[in-house]
Amino acid sequence: MAETSTVARPYAKAAFEYARDHQVLDTWAAQLEMLGHVVANQDIQKLLASPKFTTERKVAMVLEVADIKADEQARRFLDVLAEKGRLPALTAIAEQFERMRADHEKRVDVTVVSAYSLDDKQQQKLASSLKKRLNREISITTQVDPTLLGGVILRAGDTVIDGSVRGRLARLSEALSA
Repeated sequence: MAETSTVARPYAKAAFEYARDHQVLDTWAAQLEMLGHVVANQDIQKLLASPKFTTERKVAMVLEVADIKADEQARRFLDVLAEKGRLPALTAIAEQFERMRADHEKRVDVTVVSAYSLDDKQQQKLASSLKKRLNREISITTQVDPTLLGGVILRAGDTVIDGSVRGRLARLSEALSA
């Protein structure tokens, strides 16, 4: 069976292109996120896998649980997913849609892991530097990991910059043992 992210990609792209072209990115992002949370539930997954329910009933159940009033295009999108047996992929579709949206809006979420808490001034300086380097609007989330000893690890999408003391020591150890 195909990996969920591979299955989700064309649906996420189609949803994104529709939402972008009709200026409803925020609405679709919110609805897809909510629907993704609903189908991630184990009980809902069992209902979606059940042959007892028609595709129309499955869509209706998901919309009811999500408490979403879908417009005609969103309903058609969900109907297609149901017909193809792809409703369980809604979580991955929502994630990929959000990545496309962030790329379109030239913004990136950055996770900063540091040995100690960063104050607002440090976060602003880091965001400013990253904005220049990545040419995107930056949203920073911080985490504290005392095992780093010092420095930071930055995660922006698929990019990881390890400037931690632990990382530097690990690279030095590898170089010495090679």
